[in-house]
Amino acid sequence: MRAVRFLLLAALMAPVLEAQEERPAGWMVRFDRAGVTEADVEKLVVMEPGWHITTGRGAGIYYDPSWQASGEYTVTAKIFLFDPGQRHREAYGIFFGGSDLQGDNQAYSYFLLRDTGEYIIKKRMGTDAPTVVGWTASDAIEKWPGEGTAENVLSVTVGASNVDFYVNGTKVRSLPRAELATDGGLGLRLNHALDVHVSEINVEQM
Repeated sequence: MRAVRFLLLAALMAPVLEAQEERPAGWMVRFDRAGVTEADVEKLVVMEPGWHITTGRGAGIYYDPSWQASGEYTVTAKIFLFDPGQRHREAYGIFFGGSDLQGDNQAYSYFLLRDTGEYIIKKRMGTDAPTVVGWTASDAIEKWPGEGTAENVLSVTVGASNVDFYVNGTKVRSLPRAELATDGGLGLRLNHALDVHVSEINVEQM
């Protein structure tokens, strides 16, 4: 297996955060709703190890256009959820198989968690966002503990015929590859009113 790592920032424990207050070089943002701009993002900065994002009022995708994967691969992200505040239950996770990400025909697949211990799998197809797997509880997901952070590692493995979804090393779902967009851009999918630290985004191209 040939491993191609776009960016790997290891976090073997809860991160010691050091803010540089710089926007990640090359990153782009696409919001779901017209009228939301990057001015509505409260924080999007390099913070070793990784990046810290406080989303404000906009839900959307955050990505570097150079992050691309096709064929068979695994994409992994380690995400720390900070106090969700007022029980917003907003979702966070990763997207993959992206195309036309800044255009009218944007398309991608996405895998999200929320702080109460459920996951969802959806697709973006232009202005539509059909649900592939509705909110499903899983013991593999670390719930918000009431203080500190909740740490979760999300992985998607795209195989020849199936796409497997993992949380903290446990497979939570497998779907036929034909049901999802799989080749193209990838990155983070974050809803509004979230405060997260992303310490790792890793792609292994098989």
